Amino acid sequence: MSLHRGENLEFNKSEAFFKAAQDFIPGGVNSPVRAFKSVGRQPVFYERSKGSRVWDIDGNEFIDFVGSWGPMILGHTPDAILDRVKEQIGKGTSFGAPTILEVEMAEAIVKAVPGVEMVRMVSSGTEATMSAIRLARGHTKREKFIKFEGGYHGHSDSLLVAAGSGVVTLGIPSCPGVTEGTAQDTIVVPYNDIEAVKAAFAANPEKIAAIIVEPVAGNMGVVPPKPGFLEGLRKVCDEHQTVLIFDEVITGFRLGLGGAQGRYGVTPDLTTMGKIIGGGFPVGAFGGKRSIMEELAPIGPVYQAGTLSGNPIAMAAGLALLEELSKPGVYEELERKGAYLESGLREVASDAGKATVLTRVGSMMTVFFTDAPEVVDWTTAATSDTEMYAAYFGQMLDQGFTIAPSQFEALFVSAAHTDEDLDAFVEAAAIALKVL
Repeated sequence: MSLHRGENLEFNKSEAFFKAAQDFIPGGVNSPVRAFKSVGRQPVFYERSKGSRVWDIDGNEFIDFVGSWGPMILGHTPDAILDRVKEQIGKGTSFGAPTILEVEMAEAIVKAVPGVEMVRMVSSGTEATMSAIRLARGHTKREKFIKFEGGYHGHSDSLLVAAGSGVVTLGIPSCPGVTEGTAQDTIVVPYNDIEAVKAAFAANPEKIAAIIVEPVAGNMGVVPPKPGFLEGLRKVCDEHQTVLIFDEVITGFRLGLGGAQGRYGVTPDLTTMGKIIGGGFPVGAFGGKRSIMEELAPIGPVYQAGTLSGNPIAMAAGLALLEELSKPGVYEELERKGAYLESGLREVASDAGKATVLTRVGSMMTVFFTDAPEVVDWTTAATSDTEMYAAYFGQMLDQGFTIAPSQFEALFVSAAHTDEDLDAFVEAAAIALKVL
């Protein structure tokens, strides 16, 4: 398969719209990593999508491995979701009042996710993590919490300390507007280092409300947990009556119906979710133990609210998606495709003689351009050659493949990707790696 190999792609319309956008939108984009700043390109403006493909406003066709940063697990605009959304649009798009759909979605999440006995819908992953931290503090009557270096949990003030993803992509060491008072309640330790976690508790006795962690890091690139790490976090939290929060905004329903907690057999006290449960529409959720969740208003003292929470369009799309994901063999096929692509990429990287570390969990993976023996935390991820990644990104884009415009993000395989798509990606990667 060949999309644009040997052709000179033109992005004239994208370039023109990006120039115009900068007059009205800060940086011309509504989320910083979209600016393509770290890869030395100008952003591509998309027009339509279907299955494994996206098309830009210049008419260029790409096989997409970004998938709207993860939620397009079935591929773009699947008919099952479109049909449900069209049906709901005819009934109403927003009520600011309860609907049956949000109850059905809550029930589906509770049945699927081991650590969730009750759930509250919100409108974004950032809102979910922010609310979970507030709830954990209210539950424990403590103020401090632990996060991991390079972990990104949205852009609320306390969670931007030592954050990954777009923050490190743009080289922002600290964020103006985050006060010292806010930052001092955030304790940052290395990912996959349980001894550092224990030391933090020893230094802050009876002061730590929660640990928030991506059970599989996805915002410093994909970094799996070391054996025993998640189990260690569970044990430490139990010993100190601290709330363990799994940020499953990326991994939830991506790694299985039970998320990462189902995959690894470790149950948190609270779970944050997003991305996939909206079927491509803006949505988030947080849930957990009934004894903690019942401390939320209106039955408890911890306040949280949102006019668009449980939006019926997002709920309809999410329910349709979860129904598709519940069908036999979906995750087994995603696992097979992930392993198939990993094998091909390892082979071409070796043939090209490039120093890389490839990490994968299920259908999400990252190729780190580093000569480190392994990537286990932010320190090792940060050894990556970001200039080489930028060159690789450009080579892949010009051959008709979209990947994240940042070294420190994940590549996502969807159910819509065929083996031919994966073979074509590996072939393009072989060409890209040889010219780097």
